[in-house]
Amino acid sequence: MNYDVIIVGAGPGGIFSAYELVNGNKDLKIAVFELGNPLEKRKCPIDGKKVKSCIKCPICAIMSGFGGAGAFSDGKYNITNQFGGTLYEYIGKTQAIELMRYVDKINLKYGGEGTKLYSTANTSIKKKCFENDLHLLDAQVRHLGTDMNYVVLENIYNELKDKVDFYFRTEITSVKMTDGGFEVISGDKAYSCKNCIISVGRSGSKWMETVCKEMNIPTKSNRVDIGVRVELPAEVFSHLTDELYESKIVYRTKQFEDLVRTFCMNPHGVVVNENTNGIVTVNGHSYEDPKLHTDNTNFALLVSKHFSEPFKDSNGYGESIARLSNMLGGGVIVQRFGDLIRGRRSNEHRIAESYVVPTLAATPGDLSLVIPKRILDGIIEMIYALDKIAPGTANDDTLLYGVEVKFYNMEVELDENLETKQKGLFVIGDGSGVTHSLSHASASGVYVARHILEEI
Repeated sequence: MNYDVIIVGAGPGGIFSAYELVNGNKDLKIAVFELGNPLEKRKCPIDGKKVKSCIKCPICAIMSGFGGAGAFSDGKYNITNQFGGTLYEYIGKTQAIELMRYVDKINLKYGGEGTKLYSTANTSIKKKCFENDLHLLDAQVRHLGTDMNYVVLENIYNELKDKVDFYFRTEITSVKMTDGGFEVISGDKAYSCKNCIISVGRSGSKWMETVCKEMNIPTKSNRVDIGVRVELPAEVFSHLTDELYESKIVYRTKQFEDLVRTFCMNPHGVVVNENTNGIVTVNGHSYEDPKLHTDNTNFALLVSKHFSEPFKDSNGYGESIARLSNMLGGGVIVQRFGDLIRGRRSNEHRIAESYVVPTLAATPGDLSLVIPKRILDGIIEMIYALDKIAPGTANDDTLLYGVEVKFYNMEVELDENLETKQKGLFVIGDGSGVTHSLSHASASGVYVARHILEEI
C-alpha cells in the first residue's frame, strides 16, 4: 500500500504532523501507525479497588495509544525555550515559540477554550527563590488537565479519522529504504511511502536506537533523569500553584554541585503508575474539573545523569535502578520523609498513621536501598531548600514515591529540518532526543509537516 507520508507513532508529534499535513494538502495519502489503542480504548486496569497496582500489561494503556504518554499526564503545555527540549537549537528560538503558540491555539479550538494560561512573568516568587539559592525558570503554562486534554485529543481524532488511515495495535518491526522512499514493515505486511516521520516517544527509545543502527544514522548518548515523586498537602505549595500552576525550580546541591529540579507539578492531583518496557515507575497528573481534585499536590524531584566514556547506556542505568525498586517493592515504593531521614523503612502502620493520605497504593519500603546515595542526598538537600520557600515540604509525613525515571532517546543526528541523513526520513518528538515535552513535541510535528508540504 502506497502513501505519500507514513507517521510512526500517534503521540503529540505524530498527531500534529498529521493535522498540519491534512490541512495543508487534502490530496495527500497519509497513514499513522500506533502500537497502542485508540483513545476510547485506552483503559488502565488499576481501579484502586480490585486492582491496586500495576499488573504489567503487554502494552501499557498509560504509555501507548492515541495521544501518546502525554494523554494522561495532566495536559500541561509549557511555552518556553528554557526547558522541555532543545528544538530551538534546530529551528531558532523565535520560530520555536511561534509554533508552540500555534499548537496552543489548536488545542483551544478543539475543546481547550476557557482553560487558564499561567505565567512566571512579574512574579515575586522568583525573587523569593533567588533569596534561597533556588532558580525559577520562565514559562507560560497552559493547563488543560487530564480530563480536558482527553476532550481535545478526542476532537482532533474525530477531525482526522476520515482523512488519515490509522492503524492501531500495530507494531512496526523495521523501517527500510527503497528506491523511491521508505518501506515500513509490520509483521508480514509492508507499507511504502515517499516521506516517513518517526515519532515514537520516550517509550520507543530502544526501538529508535535499533532503527538508527540499521539505517546507519549517527546518534549520541543522552541523559536519564532519576528521582522520586513527592506528595504533600496541597496547601504547602498553594501560594506557588495558585499563581504559576507549574513551577520549574532548579537547585545546585552544596555537597556535589549536582542540579536537582522540580518536574511535572500537579496541584490537587494523583500519583500513578506507568509501565515502560515492562518496568513499573511512578508519575502524576491532575484534572481540570474541581470535582476530581484531591487534597494533595505531587511533583517529581529529578537528578540528570549523562554517561559518555567508557559507559554510554544512560537508559540502561536508569532501568537497573527501576528494576531494583520493582524487585524490592513489587512495583513502586513509598516512604515517609521522616522515615528516610531516620534511616528506617516505612511500613503499612506508619503510612496509615501519616497525615498525608497516599493517592497511589504503593509498597511501603526504604528508598535508600534503591536510589544511589549521591542522587538521594541531592533530593534530600533539595527538599530542605524547598522548605524555605514552601514551609512544610520537609515535614515527616511528606511522602516520597520511587522511583521516577525519565528515559530519553539517544539524540539522533538531524539537520535544521529535523531530517536524518537518509533524505525523507524525519525524527520528531521525544523519540528524537530533541524534545522533552508536549509543547515541543507538538511544535516539532507542525514544523516537519510544513517542510514536507513545501517540498511537495
